Amino acid sequence: MNKAVISVLGPDRPGIIAAVTRMLFEKNCNIENVSQTILQSEFSGIFIVALPSEQSLADLHDYLEEGLTPLSHHVFVKPLEVTGPVFTIAKSEPFVITTKGPDRKGLVAAITEIIARYGVNVTNLQAVFKGGDDPNSNIMIYEVDIPVDIDQQGLYTDLRAKAAELSLQISIQHRNIFEAINRI
Repeated sequence: MNKAVISVLGPDRPGIIAAVTRMLFEKNCNIENVSQTILQSEFSGIFIVALPSEQSLADLHDYLEEGLTPLSHHVFVKPLEVTGPVFTIAKSEPFVITTKGPDRKGLVAAITEIIARYGVNVTNLQAVFKGGDDPNSNIMIYEVDIPVDIDQQGLYTDLRAKAAELSLQISIQHRNIFEAINRI
C-alpha cells in the first residue's frame, strides 16, 4: 500500500472529521495517524493514510475536494515519502516548556531559536494569543524532546534569560511531572 498525507483546512463546524473519515473509508483508505486542531475559528486536520494500490492520489484529492468544497474546506494531498534517513535523536527525554506573558510579535521565534540551537526537537506546539498585557491571556506550550547529551543547564539558562528579556514567565518540566501536576 502507498501512503499519503492529507491536509484539510477551512472554517470550523461540527462534522468535518466525520465527513473526511467517511470519504476515506469509502475509498478503502486506512487512517494511520491524525492530528487535528482549531485555531481561532479555523479547522486544521492532517491525516496519514494507507491507500489501496489502485487508488491514485489525484483521484483521492478530487473526491475529497468535491465532498468538502460545500463546507468551504481546502484539501491538499501528497505522497508520504521517506527519501532519506528519518530525523532521530539518539537518546532524549520529553519535556514541556510553558511561557506566559504579554503579547508581542516574535515570541515563538525567539523561544524556538534557542530550542533549535541546542538540537531540541519540538514535537507539539500550542500557542494561544488573545492580545494585551494580561499574562494569562497569552500562553505557549512547547512539547519537546531534549537530547540527554547536550548542555541542559545552558539550555535552561538561555531560555530563562530570553523569557526575562521578553517579560515572560517560563516553566520547564519533564513531561511526566507536567502531566502529574496538571492531571484532572
